[in-house]
Amino acid sequence: MDDWLAIGKVVAAQGLKGELRVYPDSDFPERFEQPGMRWLLKPGATTPEEVELLSGRYLDGKGLYIITLAGVTSREQAEALRNSLLVVAERDRPQLAADEFHVADLIGLQVFDQATQTAIGTVTDVFSAGNDLLEVELTQPKGSPKVLIPFVMAIVPVVDLSQRRIEITPPQGLIE
Repeated sequence: MDDWLAIGKVVAAQGLKGELRVYPDSDFPERFEQPGMRWLLKPGATTPEEVELLSGRYLDGKGLYIITLAGVTSREQAEALRNSLLVVAERDRPQLAADEFHVADLIGLQVFDQATQTAIGTVTDVFSAGNDLLEVELTQPKGSPKVLIPFVMAIVPVVDLSQRRIEITPPQGLIE
């Protein structure tokens, strides 16, 4: 999977005609809405297979896309694809602005307090909310072994991908 990036996960069948509910891991809606070739990594497989996206639409209020793939025409076929990942070749990643990052690049970065340069922990996940949230596993737990840190410039002023580090200026009480 080193050459592939997950952009979404099939979480359920939708209806009776083979549509799929996909939870996105991408900020690029065209990946789920514009027809064309995609790749699907089924659970337990090591190599993705090419599939054709026929159509897709965003399901307001649910944070999901409903997609139709060529050859998937029944609920049973759709259910069989549950937990499959939609993936793209890493070389096909879109170019981002200077203050934008791919989630996969943030996972595993070391987090430091900017003022003291004390190691705080490691980014283990990124959650989409009003603002994205970095899930950080603390180096020295002070109660909870993980904290959520708002991924905003005021709290996370430095993201250095080349050095694999993030510096934060946490407000009082965020880490405790």
